[in-house]
Amino acid sequence: MKKIGLLPRLIIGLISGIIIGYLSSIAGMEWPVRLLATFNGIFGNFLNYIIPFIIIAFVAPGIADLGKGAGKLLGITTGLAYGSTVIAGLLAFFAGSLLLPGIVSGGTAAADPGEALLTGFIVIEIPAMMGVMTALVTAFVLGLGMAAIEKKSLLGVMKDFQSIIEKVISTVIIPLLPIHIGGIFANMTFAGEVVRTMAVFGQVFAIVIALHIIYILIQYFTAGSISGKNPIKSLKNMIPAYLTAIGTQSSAATIPVTLASTKKNKVSDEVADFAVPLCATIHLSGSTITLTMCAMAVMFIGGVTPAFSAMFPFILMLGVTMVAAPGVPGGAVMAALGLLTTMLGFTEAQTALMIGLYLTQDSFGTACNITGDGAIAMVVDRFAKGNNTSK
Repeated sequence: MKKIGLLPRLIIGLISGIIIGYLSSIAGMEWPVRLLATFNGIFGNFLNYIIPFIIIAFVAPGIADLGKGAGKLLGITTGLAYGSTVIAGLLAFFAGSLLLPGIVSGGTAAADPGEALLTGFIVIEIPAMMGVMTALVTAFVLGLGMAAIEKKSLLGVMKDFQSIIEKVISTVIIPLLPIHIGGIFANMTFAGEVVRTMAVFGQVFAIVIALHIIYILIQYFTAGSISGKNPIKSLKNMIPAYLTAIGTQSSAATIPVTLASTKKNKVSDEVADFAVPLCATIHLSGSTITLTMCAMAVMFIGGVTPAFSAMFPFILMLGVTMVAAPGVPGGAVMAALGLLTTMLGFTEAQTALMIGLYLTQDSFGTACNITGDGAIAMVVDRFAKGNNTSK
């Protein structure tokens, strides 16, 4: 299997999961799906445990490598990432308002999303040592502190820690992801979610993916005009990262490939090592497009017309709340569930439907996220070079 590329392995895992779920449903046997659900529970908990370490291991040394100018570039990067996420959500709202009424109407899908997904035989809790937001703040403090004191001892330790986390990603997380994704789709197939969601939302997903592509083009033509780089050539260099993200469904797990692709666009090592891991956590333009569009579709099915006055605050909060989303499949929709219920008034059945809808296309949203990270890095690099020139 090691000789087979990651994307084919993910496809094999996905198809195998659907077959296992279908055959188990026909035979009336729960145990194959519950066995996979047991693995998913353990592996998912491990991912939740390791994600804060990934953030600290990559972001803190990246900030430190930038030197004393890190504070300003941190503000620029964060502002660009948040602004991009909000603009992506607004693009989805206006496109959805124009296109969805002709595609989705009340009564086109069952109000009840179906039976609950099966749980594993056992539950093994692996609590994270800190939350994602705590990890981000810790990374900022350590990175800015190392840049300010200009000492190399702690930075050396952080570099070694980064190497350990990279090893965990390459030898544990990536090889096991195909099984994890296969288990997700086996469970969804067994519960009847795959056929239902794909039948109802096929056209919606086509619009979502088209918006992803359009927004990626907007990002790179904008970044190209600011940085003076060829946007088409820059996009071509990001294709490996895009395809890897489709397979992993995780911005964090894709960081090594995103870094390599970004550096091919002549972004300095210091800026790339800082901006890419940071944006992998805080820049979720693709996920915002998907969540906004799917939420609007669910509202239309329920006979509610999404109003700008309700959706705009929801989009603004998505840009903040999804920072708490783990870099694992489905993390963004899990983080957004609170907003869906409190701000949009979603019922339990509607939120369950949202989870199923999001998981069926999560890979494309992640791919849009990380491709946009490369564009932001190009802009940040331009600012960094401008600061160096002014000195």
